[in-house]
Amino acid sequence: MTDDLLFTVADHVATITLNRPAKLNALTPDMAAALIAAVTQCNTSDAVRCVVITGAGEKAFSAGSDITTLDQYATPWDFRNRDDYCDALRACRKPVIAAVNGYALGGGLETAMAADIRIASTNARFAAPEIKLGWIGGGGMAAGLTYSMGASNAAMMLLTGDMIDADKALAWGLVSEVVAADALLTRAQEIAATIASRAPIAAETAKLNLRASHTMPWEKAIEYERDLQAICFATEDAKEGRAAFAEKRPPVFRRR
Repeated sequence: MTDDLLFTVADHVATITLNRPAKLNALTPDMAAALIAAVTQCNTSDAVRCVVITGAGEKAFSAGSDITTLDQYATPWDFRNRDDYCDALRACRKPVIAAVNGYALGGGLETAMAADIRIASTNARFAAPEIKLGWIGGGGMAAGLTYSMGASNAAMMLLTGDMIDADKALAWGLVSEVVAADALLTRAQEIAATIASRAPIAAETAKLNLRASHTMPWEKAIEYERDLQAICFATEDAKEGRAAFAEKRPPVFRRR
């Protein structure tokens, strides 16, 4: 682990904070390794039911990979096969909420898009600026933008490299909510607490279902959803949910 990435768990919610505010929370290889380790812990811990990821300070969620570290890779092939923090976050089995404070640029935008839900502060700014430096994003940039906001809006961001503000990100579908900067983390934790109160296996299965729906044909997506529903229905939590409904009491879910 590294002091440049903070990881805490409370009330079934894990919070990952990119903690390099002086460098706009740009990620180093050590931070990437720490993020991968944090996601691994979330995946294996029954204490974690939802994850919030955010950036330290008031200026940035993340400016992406620290460009000064990119020349550490011996060859472009080594760079291509690096351990990618966006891949790790997408592999998180628990629902992930990105609380985007300030700049989300390049890999920082890709990190936000690797989350399941994105909310932004009013001062958030988003960009895919790699084209200005001679390359393109490699952590899911085009796929994430196109899925979130449509082909034309994605092309506008990818081909110009220019920033959009939080209101445009909301209008284009990149984020779900825009809130005041001082309310952002509270709102993210509120959403996370709601998700953490739901049946954990059902939440993880719903995430699988959402991801699969991106790529499956319509009929197969419905068939897969029905299979996942049957799996959920067989859990102890589903039995508890039915009992709680009949007894008119809050359910107590145990991820079983």
